[in-house]
Formats: sequence, structure tokens, C-alpha cells
Amino acid sequence: MNHHASNAQTAPLPLAGLRVVEFTHMVMGPTCGMVLADMGAEVIKVEPLGGDRTRYLLGSGAGFFPLFNRNKKSIAIDLHTLEGVAVARKLAASADVVVENFKLDALIKYGLDYPTLNAANPRIIFAAHKGFLPGPYDHRTALDEVVQMMGGLAYMTGRPGDPLRAGSSVNDIMGGMFGAIGVLGALVQRGITGKGMEVQSALFENNVLLVGQHMLQYAVTGQPAAPMPSRISAWGVYDVFDVKDGEQIFLAAVSDAQWRVFCSVLGLPDLLADQELATNNQRVQARPGLQSVLQQRLAHRSAAELAELMERAGLPFAPIRKPEELLNDEHLLATGGLADVQLPDGIHAGQTVKTILLPITMQGQRLGVRSSPPRLGQHTQDVLAGLGYAPDAIEDLHFRHIVG
Repeated sequence: MNHHASNAQTAPLPLAGLRVVEFTHMVMGPTCGMVLADMGAEVIKVEPLGGDRTRYLLGSGAGFFPLFNRNKKSIAIDLHTLEGVAVARKLAASADVVVENFKLDALIKYGLDYPTLNAANPRIIFAAHKGFLPGPYDHRTALDEVVQMMGGLAYMTGRPGDPLRAGSSVNDIMGGMFGAIGVLGALVQRGITGKGMEVQSALFENNVLLVGQHMLQYAVTGQPAAPMPSRISAWGVYDVFDVKDGEQIFLAAVSDAQWRVFCSVLGLPDLLADQELATNNQRVQARPGLQSVLQQRLAHRSAAELAELMERAGLPFAPIRKPEELLNDEHLLATGGLADVQLPDGIHAGQTVKTILLPITMQGQRLGVRSSPPRLGQHTQDVLAGLGYAPDAIEDLHFRHIVG
């Protein structure tokens, strides 16, 4: 029995009572809304009548909607009608926070931009998620892959001459997190001054922060950082090894004390006795030959045997895992890091799957799933009623296909 199963009911909800209205799609904006929702905010996702297109993505996009839209409500509004825009503006006016990741001119057209909303409600906090912060690039269309290429991350991830994007939507997800961090700061400030503010987060600037360590390495040393696959490692043993039955395992020894233990537990007394390998810096200089020797010595050992020896000795190691294997990870299952959600769309609608919680605890509790990702327009009726629309007015909006 998972003793963390009741997290959603017992975890602190520090943002309870906060209303967030979200005009978002894809990953970046929804991530911001997810963080706020997981912390207890009422997050209302505004979708077109056909639904956020992210609901219907295939392939690598199939996990976007179910992951980033839990704990939210959905209302469908046709913003191509004057009545629909009026509903959206009334909803936005009721919000503490508005989150968006669309082009600015679209929001201005609908009167959903920050200056317009701020004029009506000076307490409003507006979190804009963009490709670039205002400047020479802000007219460009950005994607995670675009900023990884132009921001040095693809260069650092791939082999020389072969730029390679990171294997996840790292800038979209972190960009949404920074949007949420900005919102939290703005909420503290609003508690002091009574006034809201605009917060902006951007993919390109996020990516530059991710490669900042390499930029500073150059600034400090004058030596350009080499791509990670060909870099000069800071550590003598810090590698993936090919072992028995075609398996692989990452092993490391990042101090002289760890090196001595490493040689002892793996039965390498001759390497331990070699004074030319006594210090980490010596091992870094001897790394190509040392790596070759270690590879030969370890090739016949099984990954499980090596993992057991390294774990018992307190040394760094890691199996090479695929994402799907993490759904059965004993640590994640035991600590409540995964939670059940029902899928809202498509041929799998209603099916229960595991989702991934925020990697934090509050008062020792993970922030759980209070509600599965919403069906399109699932909360339209309730939200409109809460805004003061009478039942016959709501019915009329439905009848004229202004809301769904």
C-alpha cells in the first residue's frame, strides 16, 4: 500500500483561494499554470471551442496535455465573437493572475493584454511566456529546439560538428517554472503594496541561463567549453561502461578517497598501487588509457553486480534507464512521486495512467493530483455561473456556440 496515496487531500495548499486564468497551449504556459495549480490555486484554462490543439497531438506530443494540465478547470470560449471576448474579459477581470503564451497582438486585439487588464484591475498579476524578452529578437518565432540551437545548448549536448537538442522540452518546462516563480514574487509584493505587476519569462533567456556555466567557464579561464561528449572531464572516472550481456552502467569516482574505495571493491589492486594514478588530476591526465583499462576489466561483470558493489560502498553509479522504466521505479512508487490521472481525450479517454508530481515536498508531503486533466469545457457551466451569468444566459451562449 502506498502510504503517500492521500497526499492530494493532506498536502498544504498555500495558493488556495487564488484564481488563475490561463490563455495557454503547448508546454511553457501550461507548466506555469500547473505549478500554481499544484500549490492550490484555482486555475481556469480558456480553450477555443475545438479545444487546445495540444490535446490531440501524436508521437512526442502525446504526453503534453495530460502532464501539464492536471488540477485545472476548462472553459471553452469562441474569441472570434464579440460575446465570447466579453466573457473572456469578464473572466480575466475576476482573476488574481492571468497566464498566457500567445503572440502579443492577439491579446491586444481581444483586450486581454496587461495594460488593458491592469487598467480595470490594478491588483492583477500578468505572467507572459514568450520566445524572447523584449529586444532585437522578439519578432522571431521561437521553439524549444530553436533556442537550444541558437543558445549553445545543442552545441554542448552533441558531439563536435553534430549539434543535438536535449532529450526533453527543457526550456519550455523551465520557462514555465520561471514564470511561476515570478508570479510568486509578484504575489508577495502585492501583499505589501496592494498592486500587481507584469512578469515575463522567455525561452531564449532561459536557455542562456542553462549554458551560463559554460559561458562563465570561458570568461574565467579563457578556454572555450568543449561539447559534453568531448569535454575534458573534471574527474578521472566519470563514464558509461559497456558490461556483460550488452548492458551499460555509469560509474564514477570523484575524489581520491572514492578512487581508493573504487579500486578496493572492484578488485583492482594494481591500479590502486599505481602512483601515477594516485590523485584525481593525475587520473584526468591519464584518462584515455585509464578508461580503456577499466572498460576491459569490467566488461565481463554484470550491471546488477556492479550496481550492488557500488551502492554498498557508497560510490556514485547509475543504471542507464529509459523513461518508460521509471513508471515502475521503486523509489518513485514508494515515495509518492507518481500519481494516478484519468486521460481526458481520444481513444484512451477515461483510462488511468501514472503522472509525475512536482519534485518538492511541503510539510513533508508531495503536492498531489486533486483533479485529472479536464475534458474540454468541463467547467464552463460552473465558471459562468460563478461570474454571475443566469442559467438562461448560459444556455443562450451554448446555443449560439459562443461557449462550449
